[in-house]
Amino acid sequence: MVIKPKSLYHGDVIGIISPASPVSEEKIDKAIEILCSQGYRVKLGKSAQREYGYLAGGDQERAADLEHMFLASEVKAIFCLRGGYGSLRLLDKIDYEKIRQYPKIFVGYSDITALHIAIHQSTGLVTFHGPMAAELADRGDDESWHTLQAICSGDRQPCCFQGNESFYTIVPGSAEGELTGGNLSLICSTLGTPFEIDTKDKILFIEEVNEEVYQIDRMLTQLRLAGKLNEAKGIILTDFHLSPRTNKPSLPLKEVIHDLLSPLKIPCFYGLSAGHCLPNITLPIGASVEMDASQGVLHIEESVVS
Repeated sequence: MVIKPKSLYHGDVIGIISPASPVSEEKIDKAIEILCSQGYRVKLGKSAQREYGYLAGGDQERAADLEHMFLASEVKAIFCLRGGYGSLRLLDKIDYEKIRQYPKIFVGYSDITALHIAIHQSTGLVTFHGPMAAELADRGDDESWHTLQAICSGDRQPCCFQGNESFYTIVPGSAEGELTGGNLSLICSTLGTPFEIDTKDKILFIEEVNEEVYQIDRMLTQLRLAGKLNEAKGIILTDFHLSPRTNKPSLPLKEVIHDLLSPLKIPCFYGLSAGHCLPNITLPIGASVEMDASQGVLHIEESVVS
């Protein structure tokens, strides 16, 4: 059963946690200042101020912080500070029944993909693949935050997103289904685990950054061999930002994508502003959506908050 979290309004408390990598105190203070200026109150999790190498504290501490925010009655939404690495280490340490009993808006992307997949598939809660709190201090992108706020408040329901300037059709056609997906590296990391992504009859969206073309090839091929691509009803590749393979032979990304996805004969397009790009539109994982690969359109058919 799909569970929709309650809407977020001005004056509500946003809980901020860091389930993956740490963030500087300066960026945390700036993010809190901006959120407060927008009319919200903030509750800072313990993990937000911890640093353990490339992790924001130990695994048990970060998992407990996440659970605490779901249980805290005053907190109406949970924003992750940043990605990096570490979310995958928490998946078998979370009490998902607590999340099911106290559903809330949960926002993040990149490494947070692992938590999106695990939380939705374990509880049915709609979660939000969208901008993170530390980005408020990094870059001023009003469209990303206005879209997040509108979707979380229920002011933009239903809504329609159009492909960006990089859009092109891979396989024409339209499809409907529940939305799932996120960062390609993290999606692949769930394979073979109890939290393996379920793509059957779903609309799968994929985003990635700072990888070379052959690495995208390898990960998409892994998903194809695992049956995750052909099980989907439709596939959307967002606007990838890749690392150049200097002085070494490569292939055009577009050619690799066509080689791997065209034979599937399911609707598919490239070029949507979600993930590591600007703007970074908010996509509700677990919501019912419709895609038109011929026009490069993703339509969210229902309200995703209650």
